Amino acid sequence: MRSVATRIKDMDRWLGDGGMELIGTVGASFDDYGVDGEDLGWVSGSFVPAPSACNPHGIVQAGVHGLLLDAAMNFAINAALPGRSRTRATLEMKIETMRPAVSGGSYRLRGEVVRMARQVAYAEASVTDAEGQLVSRSTGTFLLHRPDDA
Repeated sequence: MRSVATRIKDMDRWLGDGGMELIGTVGASFDDYGVDGEDLGWVSGSFVPAPSACNPHGIVQAGVHGLLLDAAMNFAINAALPGRSRTRATLEMKIETMRPAVSGGSYRLRGEVVRMARQVAYAEASVTDAEGQLVSRSTGTFLLHRPDDA
């Protein structure tokens, strides 16, 4: 089910764990993606924290938030890049956690491209709870690899 008619790249094979087993291990999954009217990519997903994502008190570790937020931003950028172009590296990333995510809770993931330049892309991502409250968010700058533009 796609909410956007146009897509530059078919990323269906990356739905689920995004090609990274660790994402599935901590309880997250990507379920939809697309490109908006400005050719900027986005991705959405779900997160039900597994015990492996949490400290002994059942609270999701900040590093797990970082893993998921970074992956969501990368997925969103890659969804909008044509051909064999892709992200090469995360250059900078800021993560903020506002409230705890707990083992077994239900959360939504969202990643969006803010701006795409020739060599870098800027993106943001968030984790929200079942009531839509912001749990964590991030912004990042990513180096791009564009072999098709050579």
